[in-house]
Amino acid sequence: MKKIILNLAVTLDGYIEGPNGEIDWCIMDGDANFNDFLDGIDSIFYGRISYDLWGNYQPGEEEDELMKSISQNINSKKKYVFSRAKANDDTDAIFIHSDIEKKVNEIKNLPGKDIWLYGGAKLISTFLNESLVDELQLAVHPVILGSGKLLFSEITDRVWLTLKETKSAPSGVVQLIYSVKEK
Repeated sequence: MKKIILNLAVTLDGYIEGPNGEIDWCIMDGDANFNDFLDGIDSIFYGRISYDLWGNYQPGEEEDELMKSISQNINSKKKYVFSRAKANDDTDAIFIHSDIEKKVNEIKNLPGKDIWLYGGAKLISTFLNESLVDELQLAVHPVILGSGKLLFSEITDRVWLTLKETKSAPSGVVQLIYSVKEK
């Protein structure tokens, strides 16, 4: 069965965006081996807002080769968008409006690679609250924002984790990899 992996950059104080939605604090210098992670998945779960912002991102000519490679790798994946709105768009994304747990379990049982739970924060909270996340891979960046959008702001019950691995990079980013304990 496929795993659902929350893989996300987060500040030391737990924010995934600054107060104006900025992510300029996120260090993307290649030492995180993000393409290796992307090679291990075949699907991405998005909330509607995250999908609208990043689901079909195309890097500009000014972007470096690493960002172009990452974008190409992301855009090759199957995309699922969880949204209360019933509007689909003209992309190949599959929109899920209801029966989240049932549909997620059906997707997990399909053959293939693991699934990246990209977010946003509300979708991440929903998945954690419904015990649908198998693993967390959090890249903790060496910055304290003090305000913005918190990663874990709507969790309704404790989520117990088991540390599997830690990785540190010369940039100061520390990746923490946890499995989620079953309730």
